[in-house]
Amino acid sequence: MSKRSLEVVVGQETYSVWVNMLRMLAPDGRTHRLSVLVAGMLQYAYRMADEQADEDLPDDAVAKSLLDSAEVFDVSEVEDLLNDVMVQLFGDAGVQYVRTSSRGQSYSIIEDAFEQFMHWFDMPWEG
Repeated sequence: MSKRSLEVVVGQETYSVWVNMLRMLAPDGRTHRLSVLVAGMLQYAYRMADEQADEDLPDDAVAKSLLDSAEVFDVSEVEDLLNDVMVQLFGDAGVQYVRTSSRGQSYSIIEDAFEQFMHWFDMPWEG
């Protein structure tokens, strides 16, 4: 299977900056802050994919996965579409996305980022 990367959507320069940001910020960063940063990266990539949209995107295209992620209603569906892409991003940065809480519970920056991505435009105080 070929490597699926956000680089094909956002370009080498932007992707390189993101990798370097994660490499510098993730090791000491708080998950609730990093997840918003990564969700912002996904929002940017989605908008780039939307601008480059082509009706004939192959099913395994990262751009198609990004576009499809806007049509789902459950975070697990976003995870199914984009998890490999995010694992690749963190792998390219050489940082871990799985962490362990002080209580010994495992959690994921990527999962939290998908939650933030999915609810990017929500404003609960207006509900």
